[in-house]
Amino acid sequence: MKFKRLAQAAAVTAVSALALTACGGGSDEAGSGGDGDVTLRFTWWGSDARAQITEQIIESFEAENPGIDVVPEYGDWNGYWDKLATQTAANDAPDIIQMDAQFLREYADRGALLDLSGVETSLIEDSVLDNGRTEEGLFGITTGINTPIILANPDVFSEAGVDMPDDSTWTWDDFSAIAQEISESGDGVYGAGAPAEPLNIQVWLRQQGKNLTTEDGQLGLNAADAEAYLQHLLDLTENGAFPQASLIAEDQTAAVDQSLVGTGSAAMGTYWSNQLSAIGTASGSDVVPLRYPSQTGDANDAGLWYKASMMLSVAAGSDHPEEAQAFVDYFVNNVDAGLIGMTERGLPSNTEVRAAVAEELEGMDQASAEFVEAVEPELGEVEPVPPVGFSELQDILGRYELEVYFGRQSPADAAESMVAEMELAIG
Repeated sequence: MKFKRLAQAAAVTAVSALALTACGGGSDEAGSGGDGDVTLRFTWWGSDARAQITEQIIESFEAENPGIDVVPEYGDWNGYWDKLATQTAANDAPDIIQMDAQFLREYADRGALLDLSGVETSLIEDSVLDNGRTEEGLFGITTGINTPIILANPDVFSEAGVDMPDDSTWTWDDFSAIAQEISESGDGVYGAGAPAEPLNIQVWLRQQGKNLTTEDGQLGLNAADAEAYLQHLLDLTENGAFPQASLIAEDQTAAVDQSLVGTGSAAMGTYWSNQLSAIGTASGSDVVPLRYPSQTGDANDAGLWYKASMMLSVAAGSDHPEEAQAFVDYFVNNVDAGLIGMTERGLPSNTEVRAAVAEELEGMDQASAEFVEAVEPELGEVEPVPPVGFSELQDILGRYELEVYFGRQSPADAAESMVAEMELAIG
């Protein structure tokens, strides 16, 4: 996803303003109705399908908590953060906020979010909880989990006459050779599509014992790391594993149904596990999730982790913090709520809910869930909570990758400039 600089700047200004206010916001005057019942506002981004599912969960919660009304507020991703920043600056933040990891610290570090100590978390793994935890407390409860994957289209493999890889033992050299063979098959398809960022570089760095950003909010790679990564991508382009630069440029920003993998024009692509069904539907094939290749050929070194697909947070200024946390608790921990939501927000973070949902899954949703469970023994620690400014890194990566693909800069020159710009973005 592309993140607007405007949204980030607005969010920083807004949450800074909130930190200076002396009184709470949240529901404020609308916080209770004339009959004394509590009213909570809940905001999220997503599709119409997500809205319908979420409203069903709200209705279920209200039926069990007749003294609480939950008012939905939702929209698409592009306008979500600008609106939330404006509401927060006006001391009018919704009580319950669907939160993304890339913006968690921007709000939490400035006192705009409540420490969610009132939410039951005993059935959520610590590694999953850590997605929403800073050194100051737990400010986001993970609703669903996913993990990095290589999505492979078996139909493209078959038509190219290439065997599917053993993803428990393959290396980056294997990935390159397989992708190159598919590109050279003469069927007008490519071995792989453009790498998703910052996902792909995060995995690359984790395989070398590093992170894109560190626990203390600094950049975790240096110019030498960046040069090696950019050279790796250039090699994949020059040997034909990736398509030519012009197609990569288009694929970087293409919608799922228009991407090379989504249209069946590429055999493999880098994604999150919860995107499997969407890619499969778009391509018309039963796509298969694979572990990332590793440097060593050992699946334990693939660098995967459980990422929060999204989280729920509570505004620090809510007039009804206990009721707001009760809703978050219900949303995440209640089996009935989970069976309504299924995998719409990722595979449920609560292990009991996850098991109940898994029994109901079919097709590609089931394949995704089984993959997420299968790789658990191989997972590493979660990525550090992103620092303020992290949302700019994707654009920076994409721009400098194109400079290298098109031959306008060498990997070494691009790396120096890219690292400097990244440091400035999160400094």
